[in-house]
Amino acid sequence: MDAGSGAGPGAGRSSGGGSGAVSGTGSSTADWYRNFSLFEARGQSDCYAEWTLAISKDRQLLALIDALPYAKRQPNLVLAAARFAGAGITPYTAFRQFMFSRWPQVRRVILNRSTQTNEPGRCAVFLPSLAGIAAAEGRPLALLEVGASAGLVLFPDRYRYQYNGGPVLAGPASAPDSPVLSCAVTGPAPLPSELPTISWRAGIDLNPLDSANDDDVAWLQALVWPEQEFRQQRLRSALAIARQDPPRLVAGDLNQRLAEVVAEAPAEAAVVVLHSAVLAYLAPPERRKFAQTVRELGVHWLSNEGAQVLPQPGDGPEGIDADHVRGRFVLRHNGRPVALTGPHGQSLDWL
Repeated sequence: MDAGSGAGPGAGRSSGGGSGAVSGTGSSTADWYRNFSLFEARGQSDCYAEWTLAISKDRQLLALIDALPYAKRQPNLVLAAARFAGAGITPYTAFRQFMFSRWPQVRRVILNRSTQTNEPGRCAVFLPSLAGIAAAEGRPLALLEVGASAGLVLFPDRYRYQYNGGPVLAGPASAPDSPVLSCAVTGPAPLPSELPTISWRAGIDLNPLDSANDDDVAWLQALVWPEQEFRQQRLRSALAIARQDPPRLVAGDLNQRLAEVVAEAPAEAAVVVLHSAVLAYLAPPERRKFAQTVRELGVHWLSNEGAQVLPQPGDGPEGIDADHVRGRFVLRHNGRPVALTGPHGQSLDWL
């Protein structure tokens, strides 16, 4: 859903390493933006790294952001809303001027939208687990993504993959012009030699996005970070795939709709429920309810979330401290950590 491990209300604080106020600002939001700059944007987007570090020291702009509901203050949402409203990729001084001159418009976008980053690159970190499940089950997969946005992660069989700069992996359903998802891998990852067969796919989202709707597409494009044209290109390619074969997207709360949508999956397929950067938006009791429900359904469960979003007693990756995990997700299969992943699918560190 969102674009970074610290982008959600819960993840925003845990990823940043603290929720106390920064001296001189009186705002925990300052910490949020500073940590986003240092641990998520640095090395990924010079523009966002500059903007968010400057915002963390800007009392006047922080005051505007602090007046928003807490969940709406997250950097990814505020910056994407500004770009959706017309902010250019400029030095901070020009961006700051834009924010003050256009704040009512930016604020409306923030309140009406959410961080529904639909990053097809995340399929690269899911693929080894999906292929392993398909091989173990000996049958096709039925995919259900919660927090599906426009459903672009529901097409792992349509994309092409390249791990550590090696040969490009494609399947029978991969189009010649489908995006190549590149991923740097460390550790004993079970990289597949073929793509799994997907016989059914569906998604749940509070507000599904339509790959054929111009405003929804513009919002998805605004959620891609500056200087990352390769992500814009693969977003366009993935949207074209979704427009040709629209997935079933169900509007509603994931806890309320999960069981009924799982029941729609064909009996001859192995059901996999998956999600990325979604559960941070839920209160802890709702996260626990979701985890209990998905376990009771007896499906395979792949979660790709911030390290503190789904803590399991005694299952923490040995030898991995908070600084090592910071800025990345933990990929879990049925609750068990199997890898650390880059938030856009750019890396897979198998445990």
